[in-house]
Amino acid sequence: MNLDGCSALITGASSGIGRELASQLAGRARNLVLIARRHERLEQLREELSVRHPESVIHTRRVDLTDRHQIEDLVRWLEQEKVAIDFLVNNAGVGDLGPFATSDPERNWQILLVNMAALTALTREFLPQMIARKRGAILNVSSSAGFIPIPGFAVYAATKAYVNSFSEALRAELGCKGITVTALCPGPVETEFTSVAHRAGSEGEKSGPGFVRVPVAKVARNAIAAVEHDRPIYIPGAMIKIAMALARATPMPVLRLVARITAKSG
Repeated sequence: MNLDGCSALITGASSGIGRELASQLAGRARNLVLIARRHERLEQLREELSVRHPESVIHTRRVDLTDRHQIEDLVRWLEQEKVAIDFLVNNAGVGDLGPFATSDPERNWQILLVNMAALTALTREFLPQMIARKRGAILNVSSSAGFIPIPGFAVYAATKAYVNSFSEALRAELGCKGITVTALCPGPVETEFTSVAHRAGSEGEKSGPGFVRVPVAKVARNAIAAVEHDRPIYIPGAMIKIAMALARATPMPVLRLVARITAKSG
């Protein structure tokens, strides 16, 4: 799918990969609908992009994806504005670093709702329109964490395993309908995600060693290319590609042993 002239909706567009995707799609997309909870940041981004790309129509909406009613309000608003989404970017994600036994139950619900429920609901909402027009693309921003169980990141990694599986199943269903489904599975990326995932009072860490971190601009640029080339999965960074290939080829008993050792050392 050539994304020139598309109408794209990006969740979690106020920062990180979502913000960079918006920046790179502006000027190419006919309509950009940017969704996040932090409306002030969205407005700043809209103003920046409107100055650089006055030909693009850029909408912003404050939406809490843990609230089903706000998602329904968003859909109604799009119908009223007659914006037909043909490129859905399910980018918003929530994480939590630390042992599951001491996790905040409310935070766990937020992770499940944003990473899985909202992604599923938005996809279900816009997919029939794409099928009817025989044109559309879905980019699900998952994670390399979805390929393996990760102690201390248990709920997040499990939700991303869902996203990976969901994306593959959708792609199989839509193979003859002209719709592209791509899962973006990054490892460490230069965003604020890790610092936000840390619990209050815990010691912050960088998002992985410097040699495996990938610049967010490169991740967004290559993810867009992956969609346009109809690739099922894009894993940024050579080191992470190799690590994930090895992990996926490793027998589960070995992965369990490694996970147990990792959990003890943490």
